[in-house]
Amino acid sequence: MISNLAYVHPNAKIGNNVVIEPFAMIYGDVEIGDGTWIASNVVIMDGSRIGKDNKIFPGAVISGIPQDLKFIGEYTTVEIGDNNTIRECVTINRGTKAKYKTVIGNNNLLMAYVHLGHDCVIGNSCVIVNSVQLAGEVEVGDYAIIGGATAVMQFTRIGSHTYIGGCSQVRKDVPPFVRAAREPLCYVGINSVGLRRRGFSNESIYGIQDMYRMIYQSDLNTSQAMEQIESTMPKSAERDEILNFIRGGKKGIMRGFSSEIVE
Repeated sequence: MISNLAYVHPNAKIGNNVVIEPFAMIYGDVEIGDGTWIASNVVIMDGSRIGKDNKIFPGAVISGIPQDLKFIGEYTTVEIGDNNTIRECVTINRGTKAKYKTVIGNNNLLMAYVHLGHDCVIGNSCVIVNSVQLAGEVEVGDYAIIGGATAVMQFTRIGSHTYIGGCSQVRKDVPPFVRAAREPLCYVGINSVGLRRRGFSNESIYGIQDMYRMIYQSDLNTSQAMEQIESTMPKSAERDEILNFIRGGKKGIMRGFSSEIVE
């Protein structure tokens, strides 16, 4: 159902069973998949590619042009998967020539007033809490939870299955499976509760703990810790994800807490 009080450009491609409420605005270069709900006062601008069964709440603006002075009008997009909930006043900017697209996967919850800058890449099943601000080219792995009012610096990576406490300032990469909090942001243990909820075995969780003890709680530097992990820890998906994440970064990982670590 499309309200006759909404504006939908005739070139927009609208799927089946899409609901567009009064006073929404849909530009021409837009694709919206089946079963998606668009609330009143949502603006969906050129370059939006939205999948199935999404819910977009009032005041959200999708695919606004980047807030980047290097942007000179190149053709870019926002690509949103299926079954996402995008709450009130969320803003998602489209890409620049850096990646040419901003990407959001499936089954994510973006709470009110979240901002995703140009060329961000968000995985699947993430929870990004109220007023989180992601600068350009931030990458967030699957199942990450980012606490409210957190600010994430440009080019930063957040690993999968992480939990970041509210009001944090993320200046360095946050590796997978960890909890991060305090100021400056630091390691405060692994996300064992989240991992158990997602079906990780005790053996896997203990292995992850052992690896981060080498990285954050030993006398080794990061390179030495990684060498020891690779030589002494049995090969596993979790081991490879941690090593590949750290090796793939340019900004370095967040620090370890210098006092008692909460496990």
